[in-house]
Amino acid sequence: MTPVPTEGEETTAPAAQEAPAAPEEDTAPRAAKRAVLGRLSWGLADQAASSVSNFAVGIYVARSLGLAAFGVFSLAWVTYGVVLSVSRGLATDPLVVRFSGVPEASWRGAVARSSGTALGVGAAVGAVCLAVGLGLGGLVGTAFACLGVVLPGLLLQDAWRYAFFAAGTGRKAFVNDVVWGVALVPAMVVAARVGSVAAFVLAWGVSAAVAAAYGCFQSGIRPRLAGAREWVRDHRDLGYRYLVENTCVSGASQLRAYGLGAIVGVSAVGVVRGAELLLGPFLAVLMGLSLVTVAEAARVLRRAPHRLGVFCLLLGGVQAVAALLWGAALLLVPDGLGELVLGDVWEGASQLIVPATLGVAGAGLGTGAAAGLRALGAARRSLRSQLFASACYAAGGLGGAALAGTVGSAWGVAAATACGSAVWWLHLRSALRERTHSIREVRTS
Repeated sequence: MTPVPTEGEETTAPAAQEAPAAPEEDTAPRAAKRAVLGRLSWGLADQAASSVSNFAVGIYVARSLGLAAFGVFSLAWVTYGVVLSVSRGLATDPLVVRFSGVPEASWRGAVARSSGTALGVGAAVGAVCLAVGLGLGGLVGTAFACLGVVLPGLLLQDAWRYAFFAAGTGRKAFVNDVVWGVALVPAMVVAARVGSVAAFVLAWGVSAAVAAAYGCFQSGIRPRLAGAREWVRDHRDLGYRYLVENTCVSGASQLRAYGLGAIVGVSAVGVVRGAELLLGPFLAVLMGLSLVTVAEAARVLRRAPHRLGVFCLLLGGVQAVAALLWGAALLLVPDGLGELVLGDVWEGASQLIVPATLGVAGAGLGTGAAAGLRALGAARRSLRSQLFASACYAAGGLGGAALAGTVGSAWGVAAATACGSAVWWLHLRSALRERTHSIREVRTS
């Protein structure tokens, strides 16, 4: 197993930093840049495929079921986001940090255990969702019971994506998401004929299970469920912190959704989801980059550690500017076109375009710093940043809802993401200074 860096330790050997480049390697920087752009491009392509599928599902459900039922579906969607965060924290985040660009044999062994961990999380939490859903009954309970059934396939499909990007083979992740999208088409047609929230949840999850099975064929790796305990134990220094960090993000989102439903009504949850769908194309870019940013930041740290700060700043800045441009374009959309796309959801969602755009821009700026902290292995700083940002998100979303309803909640979230982004960057600056200081001490000793 490769050495495990702890917070503040170097992840690049001193000899690798000090070795001069040979004259015949003058073209190496260009080749490296092309490789980075290639991996980022596959990340964007993969997320575009995934987001187009999610966008289509959201639009289809919103138009097929109406605002109230769409709110119930959105609650199941948000709950899936929380479980996905648990899976990523324990399974795929440590994989990306520690097994990006490693020899294939090492990668294959790690992927077998990490994918087994994701499958185990899906089975365990899925059983809980199934039991709770059956106990609750009604429309919400049925939706949650169906979510519990499909969780293992959903989480395994996501695990393959991160595994492929850790290996630098984003093309395979893209193909896997295309398979999911193709499987979604007949599944959605059947669900529309049934006309219930449960049918749409099952269609969404079963099609993901098809892509998850195809991922096993693509990689030639079978998930080792028995290796989950070993994986969690070996990477607990990162996994537990990333677990808390990720669940803070999705947990805050879920708390806001449940609180908004209690304060304003379930329909308000559907309105917020509608605004997120309007930002879907840009969120595809944001999520696509997030698939590869940590791996790329880790590569920058190994090859040119002094460039990590600039890399993170460019990454966050470009995302923030892109979000603002997309939001400005949404303001020009005529009501007729909006109603054609979202139906009854458009009227409320269109009022949230400005605050939702500012919130996404703030989050995009912070992701650059988050990638740098994870590449540095600064899990404690990353966790503290995320705890603060999540607390701000929940407080802003719920406080705004209590003061001014759905619109107030959106503005509260926008202010919260700006504060959270500032904290992420403060911690990254401190982590970079600590690393520079540690390297100087090593060289002078």
